[in-house]
Amino acid sequence: MEQLVKNRQYFKFCAYGFLKNLRFFDAFFILFLVEKGLPFTQIGILYAVREIVINVFEIPSGILADTFGRKNALVGALLVYIISFSVFYLSSEFWLFLIAFILYGIGEAFRSGTHKGMIMDFLKLNHWEKQKINYYGHTRSWSQKGSAISALIAGLIVFYSGSYQNIFLYSIVPYLFNLLLILSYPKELNRSQEQIDSIGRTGIGFTLKSFFKIIKQPNVLKIINTSATHTAYLRAVKDYIQIVMVNVALILPILLNVEAEKKNGIVIGVIYFFIYLATSRASQLSSKVAAKSKWNISHITLLLGFIFGIICGVFYFYGLWIIAIIAFVGIYIVENIRKPILTGIIADNVPNEILTSVISAQSLLRTILTAILALVFGLLADNFGIGISFVAVSLFLTLSTILIRNIHIFHRAFEKTSSR
Repeated sequence: MEQLVKNRQYFKFCAYGFLKNLRFFDAFFILFLVEKGLPFTQIGILYAVREIVINVFEIPSGILADTFGRKNALVGALLVYIISFSVFYLSSEFWLFLIAFILYGIGEAFRSGTHKGMIMDFLKLNHWEKQKINYYGHTRSWSQKGSAISALIAGLIVFYSGSYQNIFLYSIVPYLFNLLLILSYPKELNRSQEQIDSIGRTGIGFTLKSFFKIIKQPNVLKIINTSATHTAYLRAVKDYIQIVMVNVALILPILLNVEAEKKNGIVIGVIYFFIYLATSRASQLSSKVAAKSKWNISHITLLLGFIFGIICGVFYFYGLWIIAIIAFVGIYIVENIRKPILTGIIADNVPNEILTSVISAQSLLRTILTAILALVFGLLADNFGIGISFVAVSLFLTLSTILIRNIHIFHRAFEKTSSR
């Protein structure tokens, strides 16, 4: 494995991921909305609106970024995020939170895939394409370090303030620094080199034509689907583990004279801190895992993530909270091993000038799957409990993945037999 060249731009990429994940509200989002007096029905509406907004803007945002500049798109996304955080901090009514969620969704749509496209183009400019997985794995590990520090700081903020509102105000600070960081990126990262070299080929028409040509290829569709499924699964179930964390906080013989909310803040922050330290290390190790076999690993890790979900659900059902959390951490680790590997595979199969658009298509599929899985998970949890819901959803995805894989293998074998 080649040694990574850690120049100034490498550290800028790492700093971006670290600052981006200093979202101090992540571990307490639902608790914040409950504190504001919103019923769960209204909270559900807000989350649904955010997913719809992301769906609407996902592919157009990628095409616009590839057409008018990725650096420009990222600056715009960060500005929208900052406005969203400000509205969250100042709001106390449902309709204002609705505006904040819409802005947040727009920021998510324009951010997703854009920075990955810039990293991959930077590697191509420097003829370091073979280091895609290793390079992205290392930069992504700093995102996870940011999440770890973010959870710890958020826990301290909640502990000392006794309120969740201030975490939005503090979240604006790292995003302002990130905005200045992106502005310092070299101008050649605003567009892919193919666009710069090809006169008259930077318009929306060319981008759309290239995008639909690539997206129809079976191997690209397979990669996008494999990558999106596990990420959607994690996004759909991840907030439910906070209930386990609260139960762990209740049984721990510490901070016995502290208010429940403050104790929860510290315990949840510390648990997330160690989870994200583990996922940071997983991202760094992804290139070594990929060296075994990129294609087989993508399938094996997909199944492994779902199996961890089944184990988590079983121990959740029996009230063995610590083991349930350990199994849940397994899902996070699998996701962070998979992400750099599959991003590298996509970059190998897609031209750089439309890479952001294709990654946005992957994000669109992920968002749709997240909405479906979250709905099914919630319905099962209401009727049978969260533990049963974990087992049922994870088992269904496991069996579906095995079935689809076998059908694909059978189809390829049939085609070979027919061609003889």
